[in-house]
Amino acid sequence: MITISHLSKTYVNPDGSTLQVLKDVNCEIKPGEVISIIGPSGTGKSTLLRSMNLLDLPTGGSILVDGEDILQKGYPIHKMRQKVGMVFQNFNLFEHMTVLENVMYAPYVLRKEPKEQVREESMALLRKVELAEKADVYPSSLSGGQKQRVAIARALAMKPEVILFDEPTSALDPTMVGEVLSVIRHLAKEGMTMIIVTHEMKFAYDVSTRIFFMNEGIIYEEGTPKQIFDHPRRSATKAFVQRIRKAVFEVGSRDFDFLDMDSQIRQFCNKYNIGDKADKALRLCRLMIRDILGGAHFPLTVRITYSELSDQTAMDFMVENLETSPLASASPESLDELRSLCREIIEEPTSRGFRVKLLL
Repeated sequence: MITISHLSKTYVNPDGSTLQVLKDVNCEIKPGEVISIIGPSGTGKSTLLRSMNLLDLPTGGSILVDGEDILQKGYPIHKMRQKVGMVFQNFNLFEHMTVLENVMYAPYVLRKEPKEQVREESMALLRKVELAEKADVYPSSLSGGQKQRVAIARALAMKPEVILFDEPTSALDPTMVGEVLSVIRHLAKEGMTMIIVTHEMKFAYDVSTRIFFMNEGIIYEEGTPKQIFDHPRRSATKAFVQRIRKAVFEVGSRDFDFLDMDSQIRQFCNKYNIGDKADKALRLCRLMIRDILGGAHFPLTVRITYSELSDQTAMDFMVENLETSPLASASPESLDELRSLCREIIEEPTSRGFRVKLLL
């Protein structure tokens, strides 16, 4: 469906200096594939996507869509845009139009399709993204997740062969990410060809047929989700996919600002879309520090970690200069409550003391 060869993109800065974002990108996308593009910020992921839709004009190379080079002079861009839809991270809805009018606009105005036919098909698309009841409201009254679902319906209205998603959840409140990813998963099951720039690692693992890991302006490594995430060949890929998010608190005494720690733990959970784990993490902190450790073991290191790949959240409590597990002297009531809050409890000695790791 799409063949990209030796694609490059160089920006010229106002001072005359240049910045090469894409260096030599080569890939093929076949019908029905779901490609997730991952990688560090600034490595050209969004630029590649925008180049495929000619929102950014590449400096060199070729992009073949159904065998036609869309970079050739005189190629009708509107023809390509009917084949390649795009969903942006900031929605880009028409605020002066209702939800239904947003979805109807392109097929009615650009493709000149009969209005009633367009209306029926647009309503069907709104039902697909579960927003039919919002057909007559304006975008200003929608949540971010609802706006993005409207944007997906609008892209589908042109009956594209492929849809490009440019970080479709990055502008959303963490509580709204799931509803958008659910719609994309449904499209994948229906066989829609999609190319998705995303930072949602677990989603990329679950939904993709192939993963492109971009680094230094090229597709640094590509393969199946299992290959890229479980058995990466290159060290830069391995370092990226195995990243673990964490927040660490060094508690020196009972005068530590525990309220601030509580606030930071909640912010951490919201930032990485695990807000549903926040209350449990805070209960574990209070239980471990107040009841089990009794406020008597300092210095104490408290750490919350989240692995995007395994979707695993853990709380660590490392007590220095302690040779045995602090759980050994805990009351039966405290241990029962601890077990009720955790999937697993790991007790292990360290070079500095003893660690209790709690898997949420």
